[in-house]
Amino acid sequence: MFYIYILRCKDNSLYTGYTNDVKSRFNKHQLGKASKYTRAKLPVELVYVEIFETKSEAMKREVEIKKFAKGEKESLIQLSSQFVHTYLE
Repeated sequence: MFYIYILRCKDNSLYTGYTNDVKSRFNKHQLGKASKYTRAKLPVELVYVEIFETKSEAMKREVEIKKFAKGEKESLIQLSSQFVHTYLE
């Protein structure tokens, strides 16, 4: 499985990425070892996750979400916020 995720950074900005292991990738972000962008904006919070069967599907969705305005991303986050933390267990 592959995942799209959105992180909320300390400055309330949003970072979108993809991975095949949400928990591991999130931990790398928290340690400042996953992205130059999030390294400067720690701590981060996992606020959104989508699941895909293929890497290609996930990457296409990542590009699509990155083009969204912040308000559109916030709408996605609002719809799924109650289930996100299960990916970190």
